[in-house]
Amino acid sequence: MRAAPSNGRGAESDIDAPVRIGVVGLGYWGPNLVRNLQELPCAEVIAVCDQQADALRRIAGRYPALQTTTDFDDLLRDPTIEAVAIATPASSHFPLAAAALKAGKHVFVEKPLADSSKAARELIQLAEERERVLMPGHTFLYSPAVNLIRDLIQSGDLGEIYFISTSRVNLGLHQPDASVVWDLGPHDLSILLYWLEELPQQVSAMSRGCIIPDVPDVAFISLMYESGTIAHVELSWLAPSKLRRTAIVGSEKMVVYDDTSNEPVRIFDSGVMPRDPETFGEYQLTYRTGDIISPRLDVAEPIYREMEDFCASLRGASATRSSAQLGLQVVEIIEAIDRSIASGRSVDTLPRASSRR
Repeated sequence: MRAAPSNGRGAESDIDAPVRIGVVGLGYWGPNLVRNLQELPCAEVIAVCDQQADALRRIAGRYPALQTTTDFDDLLRDPTIEAVAIATPASSHFPLAAAALKAGKHVFVEKPLADSSKAARELIQLAEERERVLMPGHTFLYSPAVNLIRDLIQSGDLGEIYFISTSRVNLGLHQPDASVVWDLGPHDLSILLYWLEELPQQVSAMSRGCIIPDVPDVAFISLMYESGTIAHVELSWLAPSKLRRTAIVGSEKMVVYDDTSNEPVRIFDSGVMPRDPETFGEYQLTYRTGDIISPRLDVAEPIYREMEDFCASLRGASATRSSAQLGLQVVEIIEAIDRSIASGRSVDTLPRASSRR
């Protein structure tokens, strides 16, 4: 009988062995996790879990060697499973992740990390106490386009970042247990944290539940940062077409990031320069319109890189790019958005002014 691999992080005896993983949740996103993990040399999917027998039959038809179960405890009791990947509704993230950590498993949990900052902090504390990896699934942090733009911002090529405007809208996929802010918001909020490396100081938001009155399906969010940057985030499940577009406007250059385009990133060498006034009270502007560059990007599926990062962290590599701390910050911002929506006014994001990762 094959010996069970150690649950320890980076143990010398199994440093080169594939990470043995159980996946729970086979709805919209779970099968993508299974597919990418199956393709990764550093991972081995041992078992999958879902309450729906039809979902288990479908995945077993594609991957006959996988163990299937409707009981999550089966994954926790299996000593050969080192890590659990959770792709279930947001309201179940905390109890499932907490149970897995208490069972000694490393945990990957799809966004958001938890449905409250209190629960997210408890998960982080559990992971630290048990020396286990806890990683939230902020997939866009592994997008070649997002990383190229981060490099442009960090290098200063764009100059001072004046503002960022994002639209993430589509028709459908209403969630029964989460508003559009909790469902779609983590994508753009995690990207903004990754790019700017600071929390917004203030949040102002409005929303409406158009189809289900108590479940907002459209939201408009304004974020203000200590650095002076402002950001606007538009989220909706109720739009005539799918749109994933972000504009970043800097003092030197501007960028348009369109996740649905054949040219996801376009860099505009454009801007406005004030000239010294020739007479008192006279101000003139010079508009610069230069080249538009569409850089070549690596062909890499973000979720593949994300799971590769998770597996590497279990084998002693550096901390994951999508860290538990970043996941907590995303939840804290969403809670501030909810407070703004409830109060109808701008609110401070956190008692502290800003936080660097």
